[in-house]
Amino acid sequence: MRFSSVENCRQRTEKCGIKRRAGKTKDRTGIIDVIAHDAKTGEVVLVMNEPETWDGSDARLLGLQERFNAYVSFLLDGEMAEAHPELVNKPACIEVRCAHMPDARGLELLGMIHDQLAFQEIKMEVVVLNAERRMSNE
Repeated sequence: MRFSSVENCRQRTEKCGIKRRAGKTKDRTGIIDVIAHDAKTGEVVLVMNEPETWDGSDARLLGLQERFNAYVSFLLDGEMAEAHPELVNKPACIEVRCAHMPDARGLELLGMIHDQLAFQEIKMEVVVLNAERRMSNE
């Protein structure tokens, strides 16, 4: 597991070619918050912002799972190739930026998602903004 500062994360985002796609909507299932190409690592980075607190509810976890499904679908089902052909065949990373530390059920789900994404060769990183540390699968 790798830990890094939030400042490194911000610098990475600022240096990447970024497209912001998020608004302040309650149901953000089909919204990819940021699409970027990190020229330093060569990765396509999809940022998923999670500003809400973690309450361990089934609804919260289902919403997170549905968002991940949309992100993975974007990467694997040709949507990214259509929208950004210059990013095809680049390694991918989904970066989850949490305003609050996930609770036990959230961490458990993120761990299972991490393991499944690894099978697809998609890296996943979790950034906890208020804790100023990043967990990744490197």
